[in-house]
Amino acid sequence: MKWYKITIKTITEAEDIIICYMEDIGLEGAQIEDKIPLTPLEKEQMFVDIPPVSEDDDGIAYLNFFVEENDGVDIEKTVSEVREELKAIAEFTDIGEGTVMLSETEDLDWINNWKKYFHQFYIDNLLVIPSWEKMEDPDFSGKILHIDPGTAFGTGAHETTQLCIRQIKKFVNEETEILDVGCGSGILGIVALMYGAKHAKGTDLDPCAIDASAENLANNGISPGDFEIIIGNIINDKNVQDWAGYKKYDIVVANILHNVLDILTPVIKDQLKPDGIYITSGIIDEKEEYMLNVLKRDGFDVLEVTRQGEWVSITARKKG
Repeated sequence: MKWYKITIKTITEAEDIIICYMEDIGLEGAQIEDKIPLTPLEKEQMFVDIPPVSEDDDGIAYLNFFVEENDGVDIEKTVSEVREELKAIAEFTDIGEGTVMLSETEDLDWINNWKKYFHQFYIDNLLVIPSWEKMEDPDFSGKILHIDPGTAFGTGAHETTQLCIRQIKKFVNEETEILDVGCGSGILGIVALMYGAKHAKGTDLDPCAIDASAENLANNGISPGDFEIIIGNIINDKNVQDWAGYKKYDIVVANILHNVLDILTPVIKDQLKPDGIYITSGIIDEKEEYMLNVLKRDGFDVLEVTRQGEWVSITARKKG
């Protein structure tokens, strides 16, 4: 079987932003080629006596996305969509050349090869362990999240996810009803339940979210009834809005890019209880002021702004 390879030439600073935007058009699991030097920890994890010698970092990065060749694929349309997304990103941040190349490659074991790059890690006192690894620290006394993200969703390692998790832990309690918009593999809802939430609901556009979340619920011993998920767009689908319910949630979390948050926020306001907490992330630092204005526009008081790397999370309260 053959695969199409779509390669974007960009700069290292734009890698995360472009990858996030490509997810919006269905391109996931990016292969990154750059010359950023390995950290001491990364060198240790390679388990070799002499680590590879890399060239000097020139700031250039190549992002490779793979699309399976089949009768339903319109690869030219996909490449066109990639170019349009790059134009949109270039309006607010430097992406370097932003050129797109298309080639073909032979079949590989994509499902399993990526797993060698995902290992257990800590988010403060929360340990995240992939399903194929054993716990390395027998003395760890914090909470453990067992995660099997598959290939369609993130692992929890991204800065935006970690920012959301920290804010959820601050505000969750035993009476919390939480809604996760764009729930993916269910990480944020599961963490909320682990830290005492009463019940969680999630929405997503990708049908794969149902199976991915169900597997992670089972991995963490959580009843499916504690975290319900629907596939659909809560922004414009009244059936999804009705399913979620109105003035029902103590917390709504949305780890989505700023342009989606712009049109999502006035909708979410109807789902939140008076004084409910709205946790947003997926905001690149250049768009922090933009999102602050969106929240003010739609009747929210900003409680806290947190940052990690080039990403921002804004936590706000719905005005009663």
